[in-house]
Amino acid sequence: MINNWLKEFSAAVTICDLNGTIIEMNDRSAEVFKDNGGYQLIGKSLFDCHSENSVEIIKDLLANKSVNVYTIEKNGIKKLIYQSPWYENGKLKGLVELSLEIPFDMPHHIR
Repeated sequence: MINNWLKEFSAAVTICDLNGTIIEMNDRSAEVFKDNGGYQLIGKSLFDCHSENSVEIIKDLLANKSVNVYTIEKNGIKKLIYQSPWYENGKLKGLVELSLEIPFDMPHHIR
């Protein structure tokens, strides 16, 4: 079960295992993917709902334990997508995707 604080977190959080099977979603993730089944996606493969190119990226992230970060715009909303491996006791367990809505004109600070 997803941690209580994360359940209602404003960013969409989707977690998969090493086989690309969705094992956790928070409320925002379920809302974002409601047209695809929302919480019913838990137990389904990411590979079944992504393009061939995206499947290769997911497999590469898992194989190389790497991070993928980019922005998208969809339906007039800009988002930062952050995909990263997650670990348990130092052992790779899968990927986490964070999807955060961001403003089009976002300040950037050098500190």
